Amino acid sequence: MSAALAYDSPLFAPLRRWLDLLPSAPESGALAELAERFPIHTANGCQVRFVPPQPDGRVYECRIWERGEVETRRDNWHDFFNALVWLTFTRTKLAVSASHVQAMTPSGAARGTIRDALTHFDECGIVVVSSRPELLDLLRGFEWKKLFVDHRAEVQSAMRFIIFGHATYEQLLKPFRGLTAKAVLFEVGDEWLGMSLADQLTAVDTRLAADLASGRYQRPRDFQPLPLLGIPGVVPENENPAYYDDTYQFRPGRGARRSA
Repeated sequence: MSAALAYDSPLFAPLRRWLDLLPSAPESGALAELAERFPIHTANGCQVRFVPPQPDGRVYECRIWERGEVETRRDNWHDFFNALVWLTFTRTKLAVSASHVQAMTPSGAARGTIRDALTHFDECGIVVVSSRPELLDLLRGFEWKKLFVDHRAEVQSAMRFIIFGHATYEQLLKPFRGLTAKAVLFEVGDEWLGMSLADQLTAVDTRLAADLASGRYQRPRDFQPLPLLGIPGVVPENENPAYYDDTYQFRPGRGARRSA
């Protein structure tokens, strides 16, 4: 699938503003120019810049924290989407970076479950927002067919799926059976769903950054698995209810597996 066709997916909506300003390929120069046009800054005042990988041995997250430099490989899709997520969810990316640094020893060598959780979400995170708590409960309970078939109309009207993870954006260029993201679930009021996309993204960025900074997510298992190709409108195949009978993609929860 070409990038232009992939971008038609509703899951690329959070990045649409930037994608419309860029070539349909991950050009490093265009990213650098975008970062100058729309500057963002770290807590210590450094302007965030997307720079080539440096051979000085400095730890990736420490470089961001100390210098505002995000190492970005030349013309690389993974790092291209990482840069666009920085521009879209600035507060959250800063919170992720700060939390990594706080969890490190001075040498930057230590790694535990907190940093693993941060990395999981940074790479593959998605925020699911709904004004209907019962829909979020179905998602938590791995009730995929009930959620996406029986309550399909409610999902389309009362849920929003906002991807954060840059690796997930890259994977969506060539989506594959079983593609799964790590979700956090936010309950909101009906008025939230009526806000503009820009305001929704700002609200998600603010809330998500606060949750990550507070240490709410301590383990990778704190995130809810979500099979992305089951979201209505993502692939035409999921219009058929039988699509959700594929237990390779739509797996039962841990409790259901133990009972079986």
